Parts: sequence; structure tokens; C-alpha cells
Amino acid sequence: MSDNAFDFGVVGAGIVGLALADRIRQVQPTATIAVFDKESSVGQHASGRNSGVLHAGFYYSPDSLKAQLTRDGNNLLRDFLAAENIPIRECGKVVVAQTEAEVTQLQELHRRGIANGVTTELIDETKLTELEPLAKTVNLALWSPNTAVANPLQATVALAEKVKREGTVLKLGHEVTSVGPGKVVTSNGVFSVGHVINAAGLYADRIAKPFGFCDDYAMLPFKGLYWYGNWAPNTLLRHVYPVPDPRNPFLGVHLTVTVDGRAKIGPTAIPIFSRESYQGFAGLTPREILEIVGLYPKFLTSKNHDVFGLIKTELPKYLQRHLVNQAQALVPSIRPADFKERGKPGIRAQLLDIKNKKLEMDFVVRGDEHSTHMLNAVSPAWTSAFAMAKHVCSKFA
Repeated sequence: MSDNAFDFGVVGAGIVGLALADRIRQVQPTATIAVFDKESSVGQHASGRNSGVLHAGFYYSPDSLKAQLTRDGNNLLRDFLAAENIPIRECGKVVVAQTEAEVTQLQELHRRGIANGVTTELIDETKLTELEPLAKTVNLALWSPNTAVANPLQATVALAEKVKREGTVLKLGHEVTSVGPGKVVTSNGVFSVGHVINAAGLYADRIAKPFGFCDDYAMLPFKGLYWYGNWAPNTLLRHVYPVPDPRNPFLGVHLTVTVDGRAKIGPTAIPIFSRESYQGFAGLTPREILEIVGLYPKFLTSKNHDVFGLIKTELPKYLQRHLVNQAQALVPSIRPADFKERGKPGIRAQLLDIKNKKLEMDFVVRGDEHSTHMLNAVSPAWTSAFAMAKHVCSKFA
């Protein structure tokens, strides 16, 4: 086979794309595999910009892919981190209630955990104080002992090195300009590909459309901002999360512990008008602004979400003081002066179901004999990546 022909071509060198390449190698050891990415190094978008939290899988509806793949992915990711000697912090997570009404929602999360085969425990305020002295709740909290944290970019780089050692070709600096059955065209050449696997994250919709697999969805990006605390390491012992709004696919602003013991606030879910607007006006293009703005009449009139409420609560979080003050409901002792170091922002590749005017809540996998598409691979995709790859690649065994 020539240097420009591969059995499998994966578009996207994030954790999901690399996990897919890794799994294909396991089920088809002699296959020729290439991973294409426009960046010069791996994990430059969501895979290197997320919180690094290994989610346990109790949030999601029991009949969803997220429920199954997060639970299984948590274990598979742990196995990979151990094999590669990548540190993991077994800190666990507490979900706290801010009102009496949220206690009922906590109980529902506990029921979902049971249905999903995930260990959770409803605890009282005394037990919460033992687990995380800084956190505050109303009556009950939810304890998730299997939630952890690792460095997501370190894991992504290690996975890239693993697939390279095992024969996969990384075509970095190759921006995919067009695709079709049997073909991937990049900024550096034309490649013959037996099966195209789309793990392009923020651009997954564009890669899927020529194959006819994303006509009912459109991309609505949301920006996640983070701030690091200047506390001594290990001041915060556990991840501390609020009860999420069930109408939206976001978990709300929370506090997490990094693998080295630092406290971090975030992320936000601020609506933006570009897939790569990480800093200021960088990444904005007139075409993309018009595309995204054109979706907002549908989104704003959605009966499935409190869109105006979301915008009203999220936009002020651009202000560091406001964001930190919001987190005081979870950990009352924090102050804006404690969180001055800005983290790398991330952008969520969130899909909008155009017909139903609804943000897609689950992972979406579509494909045929020519291609496979990982759509809406948003949080907890980092946790779920290896399970997602196992699920998808069973058809190649």
C-alpha cells in the first residue's frame, strides 16, 4: 500500500480519535491507520483544555450512551493511566444542594447511579464535613467515590506515542479540507482511505455532512472559563459540584482539584460565535458568526431549555469576581482574591437538534460501510474515550 493510502483514516488527534486508532489496532493488527489533524501537536482543543475529571457516570439517563460509556470508560481510562504511569488523584466528588428543592434532585441522581451500576451515597452534613470541610450543603449531599482526576493533555500525548509505537501514522499539520467515501483531502495531500472515522470535535459536523450524517444538527459552541486558586496544595480535598439543571447538558460552575492538589473554579457555559474563539476576538470569522447567529432564532424559541435564563446567568461569568462569587454557594470561604490565575479556556462542541430546537444531551454515533462519525462528543468524552472506541470498533472485529 502506498504512503497515501490507508485502511482507516481518523480525523482528529484528540483523546477520542486516538482511542479509536488504538482500538482499531487491537481488533485489526495488520491494518494501516492514519490520524489527521490540522494542529502541529495532539490534544490542542477539548482534550487538552478540559478539567481532567474522571466522571463516574451517575448523571446520565440509564438508557443513554453517556451512562454506559462513562461507567465503563472510567475503568478503561484508569487502566491506561496505570499502564503509562500517569498520576491519578483519587479525590472523589461531592454534589451539594443549595436549596431544599435540590435535595429531591440529589435523590434522583442517586437513583440514576444505582440504575447505571455506579457507586454513590447520600450523606448528611456531618459526613460531608468529614469528606470536604470547606463544602456546604442543605440537609444532604451526594458522594461519588469513583470520581477522580488526571492530566488530560498528558494522557492524550501518551496515547499518541502509544499508537505511533504500534504503527499508526500521525499526519499532524494536515488540515482536512474535504472528505468523501474512500477519500480524505488535506492541506498537504490527497489520501485514499478505506474507512473514514470522524472524531473532529468542534468540526465533526462539517466532516459528517458530506456523508449525509449530520443534516439534522448544527454546531453551537459554548466557552468554558477556568480560574486557579492560590491556596496551598490540598486545601480543597474533593471535587465540589452543584446539582445540575436537568434542562441543560451542563453541570454548572464547580470546584475541582487538579492532580497536583490545586483548586480550580469552572467551567462556564458561555454562548459564543466561533469554534475557536479562545482569546478575545481571535478565531472569529464573518462566515462562522453568520452561521451561528442564524441558529439563535431556533435556539431562543426552544421550549426545551430556559435559553434566556442561561444567557442571563452565563454572560456575567466573563467577570472573574462574579464567577468566583457564584462558587461561594458551594464553598463559602472562597474569595475573588484567592482565584487570580486564568486557566486555558475550552470550547464545547455542542450540537443543536435543529428540528426539535433542543441541545443534544447524548453522544451520537452514526455511520455506514464508508465512514463512522462521533457527533456531540462533549463532556464526559475524555472519561468515555476508551469505552467509546470499544463500542464503535466492535463492527471492525
